[in-house]
Amino acid sequence: MGPIVVIAASAGGLTPIKQIVAALPASCSASVFIAWHTGSHPSIVPEILSMTSRLPVGHGEDGQHIEAGRVYVAPPDKHMYLDHGVIRLDHGAKVHFTRPAADPLFVSAAKAYRERVIGIDLSGYGGDGADGLATVKARGGLALVQDPEEAEQPSMPWAALMADHPDASLPVAEIASRVAALCCKGEADPPPRSDHGVAGASSILPANRS
Repeated sequence: MGPIVVIAASAGGLTPIKQIVAALPASCSASVFIAWHTGSHPSIVPEILSMTSRLPVGHGEDGQHIEAGRVYVAPPDKHMYLDHGVIRLDHGAKVHFTRPAADPLFVSAAKAYRERVIGIDLSGYGGDGADGLATVKARGGLALVQDPEEAEQPSMPWAALMADHPDASLPVAEIASRVAALCCKGEADPPPRSDHGVAGASSILPANRS
């Protein structure tokens, strides 16, 4: 199976998400998961992404089996987790004052898929995604951050940069081309790293998914 791509975004993040998803080829071997801060408001993010995506896009569903070459968006007011081939949703406590949040998605992906994960932190307010991206890197995955100088709202990228040392901080166009190339290869090929823990990150997972 191909890479597991997890993307975090909030304010100012929709255009970068569209750019990354639109760059993915129809033959993409990755499974892509997006946590965008919609809160409890109705979300048409899948419909928006479908306009330019070569891959099927939809909201993730609880118990849904993960398939390669698909894009899954966290539905409104639900955290989305990855659990060894299956999507899990819940209405747990807000993380960084939001639900859905990126950290639950990122941490669960890192625990389940380790070096196969590509984590991407994009424009947004606050620090959601920072601990999760550090966990992705600690588990051997690839950690990418949008260049804060380019981001419409640089708080999330800066928080990710401060939480750890991501593999790269890049303009979205470069992130998109890099992810597309990795999808074509069918593997993320991250450099080997030691599996060290990230303080506080695992606490956002439900007890029965640790």
